[in-house]
Order: sequence, then structure tokens, then C-alpha cells
Amino acid sequence: MASTVADKRSGYGQLLRTPGAWTFLLPGFAARLPFAMLTIGIVLLVQDTTGSYGQAGAVAAVTGVSMALFAPQSGKLADRFGQRAVLVPGVIVHALAGSALVVLALSGAPLWALFAAAVPTGASVPQVGPMVRARWAARLQGSPLLQTAAAFESVTDEFTFVVGPVLATALCTGVHPAAGLVAEAGLTLVGGLLFAARRGTQPAHGRPAGTGRGRTSALSVPGVRVLAVAFLGIGSVFGGMQVSLTAFSEEIGQPGVNGLLYGLFAAGNMLAGVAIGTIAWKVGPRRRLLVGYALLTAAASLLWTAQSAALLGALGLVVGLCIAPTLITGYTLVDSLVPATARTEAFTWLTGAVALGQAAGVTAAGRLADGYGSSAGFVVPLAGTALALVTLMALRSRLSPPAGGRVAARGIGHRAAVTVD
Repeated sequence: MASTVADKRSGYGQLLRTPGAWTFLLPGFAARLPFAMLTIGIVLLVQDTTGSYGQAGAVAAVTGVSMALFAPQSGKLADRFGQRAVLVPGVIVHALAGSALVVLALSGAPLWALFAAAVPTGASVPQVGPMVRARWAARLQGSPLLQTAAAFESVTDEFTFVVGPVLATALCTGVHPAAGLVAEAGLTLVGGLLFAARRGTQPAHGRPAGTGRGRTSALSVPGVRVLAVAFLGIGSVFGGMQVSLTAFSEEIGQPGVNGLLYGLFAAGNMLAGVAIGTIAWKVGPRRRLLVGYALLTAAASLLWTAQSAALLGALGLVVGLCIAPTLITGYTLVDSLVPATARTEAFTWLTGAVALGQAAGVTAAGRLADGYGSSAGFVVPLAGTALALVTLMALRSRLSPPAGGRVAARGIGHRAAVTVD
């Protein structure tokens, strides 16, 4: 039965033949690439102007926390009023706020002023990834291709994190310390407006019939809260790696190698995502998530021991290989736990959790790297994933779809596991 499903699914080729897919995929990629440049662009700019990884991490953390707090509200508004209505003003505000942050950093403004600019910069980050996932879900209701779409989106995310940090690092080190953040703001504006223009593939929006004035948040679903904790741990890996790899590269006197090291980490994530989308799973998503997270924690526990760029690159690749399965499975589980009317909001809660974990990871790793060196900063991914793994194990029962099948009502039959797994 599993092989039959795999044949019908046939992987990415069939997925990309979905009518209308390319009309939102290409502008969606252009709009989400800058997000992968944001944190590293801030870290490199502020570290250059202040000389402190701690302050650079703190400014990046404010941006991440702001995004984490506002992203779910952006998703809720998109579900209610449509994606275009949220995106157009959002990308304009983001470009202006990012430009203000650049000007303040270069003018030697005090830290509080950088924080003040970082808040709107993070709050206005366009939630293009969740919006693309919502468009896939709207087009693939009831289709076994939904798992493949989740894998494809993870691959796309990680491809941006292969290209984005390398591009930002090259611009900051080869052109000007502010060039990475300037490019991020400009690309966000252009890409976001192009994506917003693709109205034909927007999911249906508006208040669901019979819901009255109130609307239940996706975060009220227990399983979504558990997954948010898991994604916080994944965010700590991203944040801890970005700062610690930068500090490590400075310590060995090769700042340019930072982009390559982070690219290896993201490449592992991307390669694993490609593989995940081609497998017809016989193991349920909850068990896959637990096993994948345990492997991620084990891999993260070795990062602080690396004493050479080659070993660190190899370990980063392994950590990346472990991240993609957990992200993909998490997004698949969310689709089985929440109703269609809260789909974009649910995805943005997870995206926001990653951003919040990344903010905490950047801050903690920056402080540790300043005080004790890059090896201490690599303890952050271990601590974040270990705490999240304990939570996942303790609350794993909440990751089961609701009895009676809310998902069945949405048309994504998760009771027959092979159609999704």
C-alpha cells in the first residue's frame, strides 16, 4: 500500500506540475530569500560599528523577538483579510525600518536607538514562507502530495539559508559592512510586492461562517503549543550557529570562511529535505519527530568540541541533516491539528517560534562568545534542543490529531497515515 501511494505521489515532479504553482513559487522565493540575510546582516553590521558580539547579538535578538510576537498576528490578519492586504504595507514598513537601522548603526547611535529601529524591522518581516505553505495546502486538500509540498518548502527555506548568509557575508566583508542589510531591505520590498501581486493563488479568506465575532487562535490547540516549543529549540540552533560560527571565523583569522561554514550547515538541511520528500513513510509523523529531534540533540552536543574549520564544517553538515526532518514533520503535524481557517496563523506561530528561539540563541551565544570564546557559544544549540526534546517526550500525546478527525472535515485525511507519511 505504501509503495502504491509513493507511485501516485511520484515526488517533486508531480508536485511542481500542480496548476498555478509556479505563479507563486518564483515570486515567493524572491520574497523569502532576504529573511535569510537579516540576522547575519545585523550581526556583521553592529559588530563592525560597536566591536561587540554581545551588542550585535542583542540587536539581532530584538529583531527576532519582535518578529516572533508579530508574526502570528500577521498570519491571523492574512487569514481574515487576505495575504495581499498584509504584505503590501508590511514590506514597505520593513524596507524603511531596515534602512533606519543601517543609518543609526553607521552614525554611532546608542544601543537603545538601535533597539528602537530593530523593533519595527522585526515586526514587519513578511511571512512569505507560511503564506506559500498556506497556498499549497489550499491547492492540495486531500492530496498525498501535501507531505511532498512540506518537504519542498523546507528545501526552499534551506536553499535560501545556503544562499542568503553567504550573500550577506560577501556583501558585508567585500563591499561595506552595511551592504548586506541594505540588500535585504531592497530585496524584501521588491520580492514582497511581486508575491503580493499574485492574487489568483491566494487562499480564501474572511471570517468563517457561523463563528461570530470571536475567533479561536491556532495557539489554543495543545499540539501547536508543543510544536512551538520544538521549533524554539530549532531556532536556538540557527541563532547559536550564526553567532558562534562568526566568532570562530574571527578567532582563526579567516572571517570570510563564516559564510562557507554556515552554508554547509544549511546545505545539510536542504539535502535532507530533498530526501524526505521522496520517501513513502511507514512510521507515523509523531514518532518521526521524536526520533529526529533526539538525533538533532545528539549532533548539536558535539559542536563545542570542534577545534578546526574542517571538523566544524562536517559537524555543521550533520546538524543540518537532522534539522530538516523535524521541521518538515512539524509542519505536517500542524496541518493535521488545526482547521483550515487558522492555517496561515498556525504556520506563523511556528515561524515565530523559530525566530524567538533564534533571538534567544543569538543573545546567549553572543554573550558567551564575548566572554569565553566561540566554543562556549556552541553550547547554546545543545541546551535549546535538549530542553525542547524533554518537553516533546513529556507531552507527545498532544501531537495526535483530535478524535473524530477535524482534519477529515478539512479534506486532508490523516487517519490513513500512508496518504501523508
